[in-house]
Amino acid sequence: MEKFTDKLQAMLMPIAQKVDRNRYLTAIKEGFLAVMPLLILGSVFLLFANIPITGYSTFMKSFLGSDWSNYFLIPFQSTMDIMTLFVVIGMAKSLSNYYHVDDIGGITLSLVSFLILTPNLLDSKSNTGIPKANLGAAGLFLGMLATILAIEIYRTILKKGWTIKLPDAVPENVSRSFSALIPGLFVVFTFTVIRILFMLTHFGSAQAFIYTVLQTPLLALGSTLPAQLVAQFIESVLWSLGIHGGNVVGSVMDPIRMTLMAQNAHAYSLGEALPNIIQYQFGANFISLGGSGTAIGLAIAGFFFTKSKQYKALGKLAFIPSLFNISEPLVFGFPIVLNPILIIPFILTPLIMTVLTYVVMVLHLVPAASGVNIPWTTPPIISGFLLSGWRGSVWQIIEIALSTLMYAPFLKILDNKALKQEQSELL
Repeated sequence: MEKFTDKLQAMLMPIAQKVDRNRYLTAIKEGFLAVMPLLILGSVFLLFANIPITGYSTFMKSFLGSDWSNYFLIPFQSTMDIMTLFVVIGMAKSLSNYYHVDDIGGITLSLVSFLILTPNLLDSKSNTGIPKANLGAAGLFLGMLATILAIEIYRTILKKGWTIKLPDAVPENVSRSFSALIPGLFVVFTFTVIRILFMLTHFGSAQAFIYTVLQTPLLALGSTLPAQLVAQFIESVLWSLGIHGGNVVGSVMDPIRMTLMAQNAHAYSLGEALPNIIQYQFGANFISLGGSGTAIGLAIAGFFFTKSKQYKALGKLAFIPSLFNISEPLVFGFPIVLNPILIIPFILTPLIMTVLTYVVMVLHLVPAASGVNIPWTTPPIISGFLLSGWRGSVWQIIEIALSTLMYAPFLKILDNKALKQEQSELL
């Protein structure tokens, strides 16, 4: 087993490091990290408009009027519904900092590039506007691609020195603004040409092309059970080798999962049926209970069912963090990393929970997660209630019990060994 894990580590470590260090994937990850507080805030107000408590809606209607929910939906529509704008800002800043170019210029040109490619609306009175839907989940992939291309053009022109240079006496902020003119001209011209070329096709716009050819197939694939199982398996294997599997897999999968979550949140705000079972909150709050590997079961087993001093102390240390979905004390403390015994339940448990959770949601025994973007540190049972009502809480309780039963026999092997060693040392 040790030779196998060594070979697996030698094979996967370089791949994981390349993925984790890829500047574009890093920019996407940092873009989502930057927007996460806004999405959580918007989701809180969406939750206020849809708290699953009997009589809540009637009470709010009597207090604020028949349109009371609109008061809470406006903050949601001003955050989650235009999330692509914020992701573009975060990505542009990350890439600009990576290339050591002016981040304000990079952010501005990235936003302009995305808006150039975003189709407009024209009503019967010749009023124009940008559909809000195109600034949300539907425009996410276009925004990411536009940002990458805009920053690459921007930094290439700057590197060649094709800028307007003003005398040293000119204030720095004025000089910096003029230095972005020529790079900005290249960026705007390039994206204008791209818009025109796509308008000449049957797609009509770059956004329609990206959504049809790239985004829709990826979302369809990412929302399937097999894709979730593969991603979950890779994440658990990387963690068991000491590599942050969440970062590696998340940098690839999170844009898809977040888009699916945004679709659910939009449908939830309109009172429509939720389109996706598998999305960001499916994994974050129904699979990663206690952290990666559904490790809350190991924390409970370590806290309540161990007899050796070693594992009893480790269980106490890891129990509280696991309640907030932090598994590092378990992964590196017990440890799970390169531990041939604990690796088995660490990989199998989340896979089984994925299948079971998918089944109970397909059968409508538990409602799909609403798309409300609660913090990932929200404790289990509470998160289940916020996302899927009381049945979500009940299912998480069942998951916790099952994960404890799955981890307990494997931990017992280690605990008995440690207990015998401790007893022999006392003789």
